[in-house]
Amino acid sequence: MRRPLPRRTPRGLPLRAVAPNAVTALALCFGLTGIRFAISASSGLPQTEGHWELAVTMIMIAGVLDGLDGSVARLVRGESRFGAELDSLSDAISFGVSPALILYLWSLKEMPRVGWLVALVFAVFCALRLARFNANIDVTEQPHKSAGFLTGIPAPAGAGLAMLPLYLSFWNDLPWLRSPWLVAPWVGFVATLMVSSFATYSWSSLKLRNNIRFEAIVIVVILGAALISAPWHTLSAICLAYLATMPFSISAYRRVRRLRGTPAVEPQLPLPTPDEREREAGDR
Repeated sequence: MRRPLPRRTPRGLPLRAVAPNAVTALALCFGLTGIRFAISASSGLPQTEGHWELAVTMIMIAGVLDGLDGSVARLVRGESRFGAELDSLSDAISFGVSPALILYLWSLKEMPRVGWLVALVFAVFCALRLARFNANIDVTEQPHKSAGFLTGIPAPAGAGLAMLPLYLSFWNDLPWLRSPWLVAPWVGFVATLMVSSFATYSWSSLKLRNNIRFEAIVIVVILGAALISAPWHTLSAICLAYLATMPFSISAYRRVRRLRGTPAVEPQLPLPTPDEREREAGDR
């Protein structure tokens, strides 16, 4: 009688997990390329005209790809702990280090010591936010998360807000917009928002009613057309609109706590599965 052959255990990373990880790595490449364009733009050579816009565009593309990698992972069922960790490392560089260096080369280098300190604070605070997110991913008692909110602003939104003076300067030839005395406090303010405990809206938890889905599609189409025809005006408006939602999100979270009776201990939630961890990657 023949003995049954032992089953071979699969080795290596499943092929379906390569696609979302490739998207994450591509986002990292775009984030680093933004630094390259910023370095060339800071040289002041005639052939580098317009490279500041390209540097910011690289960060924006990295943000879009960061929002897509989770969807791709769910689509091909390629969620993994490896992908979640890679996404955190990519976010720390693309939305922490790259915007900090771009802003330093664009404005903050005019006061080297203080400007470099502000750039360091932004990059480190972004890393701290991501570290806090990863450390709390298995914690069941998360009041903001259980209520459908985020703690502080996510890293991609922080990078977008920090570069608001750049957007404004692209369509306003006002020299004071590039002043480090304006840029430094603004970057420090955005860095503080990333590590703050303020409740902000989690866009992944928002659900549209059936009777307003058509209107939502119309708004998305208008927003897309505005980004194509007047990108810097539109990005400036989006940043200001996002900041305007923060008082409402804080007020909404307080209202949720009052309705819950502000219990001392939040209801125990089940531990997130690997699929849910990958789904939450966009909220970092």
